[in-house]
This record gives sequence, structure tokens and C-alpha cells, in this order.
Amino acid sequence: MKMKTRIFKVITAIIGVVAMLIVAGCGSSNDNDKTVGFVVSTLDNPFFVSMKNGAEETAKAEGYKVITLDSRNDPARELSNVQDLVTKNIKVIIINPTDSQAVSNAVKYANQHGVEIITLDRTADSGKVLSHIESNNVAGGKMAAQYMIDRLNNSGKIIELQGIPGASASKERGQGFDTEMATSDIKIVAKQPANFDRTQGLNVTQNLLQSNPDVNGIFAQNDEMALGAMRAIEEAGKKHIILIGFDGTKEGINAVKAGKMAATIAQQPYLMGELGVEAAIKFLRGEKVNPHIVVPLRLVTQSNA
Repeated sequence: MKMKTRIFKVITAIIGVVAMLIVAGCGSSNDNDKTVGFVVSTLDNPFFVSMKNGAEETAKAEGYKVITLDSRNDPARELSNVQDLVTKNIKVIIINPTDSQAVSNAVKYANQHGVEIITLDRTADSGKVLSHIESNNVAGGKMAAQYMIDRLNNSGKIIELQGIPGASASKERGQGFDTEMATSDIKIVAKQPANFDRTQGLNVTQNLLQSNPDVNGIFAQNDEMALGAMRAIEEAGKKHIILIGFDGTKEGINAVKAGKMAATIAQQPYLMGELGVEAAIKFLRGEKVNPHIVVPLRLVTQSNA
């Protein structure tokens, strides 16, 4: 009898553990129905910090949770971040790609595991994406060129600081700017990547100003590079140079207000994060998601900053 009692107790304990695991599993599934993954290119850039804040605060207001992972501008880490979220059974992941081509591996990995992807700001060259949310970077590049042409009275020499070469934002901003500048008499004497980084923007501008001392203007494809260029301009004593950035970060707009930058093309990163989470929540609720959402841009100058 004692043996039977002992066996009965063991079986009862096993059934209890199994029941607990089933309940825990169900809880995890419910949690995942309320959780969105967010893989951001880098949190060293205030633009993407604002994007992250928009995503997380919108999710919280709707009763959802966001798991944010920083790729630190490393495509390998980006893929690892996506893999990590997939193992957590997250059903939808928002990605702000480090590089449009490299992110394709992460997108395809998610596709293979039935996880939906939403991209912000930068596109993925391949793989299936549920929705892409962006500013019209080509239009923004043209807007910057038009302002440069006006300020230089359609004459002079300029430098262009390019972003990460493989990022769609770099290609599109450059395309818009270069196409519009080609209609003018202004000459682009140098183009060089500074990878959307302030320190690189400083160093590249210092070198380019030494080899091109007579430039009249600089277009930087984001505000971080523009702020680096601004310091190089100040150190070189060339305050006459017309400097235009892109993104409309708080620090960039403050530089415009102070007259140290002529203008910036303002995106709305907080709104991008907000719209990304709203699209993810729609998917989780079984609602239709718009496959392409465009966020408006505006030209910020000292008169309207």
C-alpha cells in the first residue's frame, strides 16, 4: 500500500507540474499577443532615440509592451537581435535597418519563422515586409538642394556628406539632392561618406575643407554629420559656408535657431515610432495594415525654427 501511495503522489506531482507548464505557456502566448519587438539601428543617435520613445510610449498607452534591442549599426548584431526575438515567439517585429541590403537576411529569417516585419525609415532590399514607414527621402533631398540653390544664388561650389552607403535613406537623399543640383550652375566638388556619424562628419569635413578651401556650401545627409561639419566650419573660420542638415533633431534645430546651420529637413522620428507600433497592434488585432505609410517633411530655417 505504501508503494502505491508513493507512486500516486509522484504521478500527482507530475500532473501538477505539467498543468503549471501549460498555464505558463498559455500566459506566454497571451503576453506575446501584447508584445512587439523593435530592433533599432543605433541608440547613439538622438533621432533613433526619439523613434524608440515614440514606439514605447504609444505601446504603453495602448496596453502593449515593446522589447527594444540596439543593433549598434552592426548588421550581424541586427540579425542576432531578430533571432532573439523570434525565439521569444514575438509575432511582429519592427526594424529600423542598419543597411538596406544586409537587413534582408534578418527579414528572411523572420519570414521563415512566420514572424511579420515592419520597417522604419530605411527599406529592406529583399524579404517580405508587412509595412514600410518612411519620409520621402528623395523629396527631402530635393528640398535641401532647392534651398541651397536659393541661398547661393545659383552659383558656387559645395560638398556633400553622405550617410551609410548601403542605407536606402542615404541613396534616396543623395538621389534627390544630386538630381536637383544638376539643374543649377552650382558644382558639387566632393562627396564622401561620414556614415551618419558626428565625429566622422567632423573629420571628413576637416579633410575636405583643406582640399577644397573655396567651397560655399555643405549638405549633410543627416543632422549628426551636419553638427560635426558645423564644428569643422567654426574651427576653420569659414562661417560664410551655407550648411544644411537632414532629420530635424532637437540639436539640429537649435543650431538652425542659433544661425550656425542654415536649415535642416525635418523628419518626425517620434511619429515614425508611433506609426510603427500602431501598425503592429493592428496586425496583432487582426486588422488590415497599410503596406506603405509616408510621414511628412518640412524645411526648417531660422525664420520658422
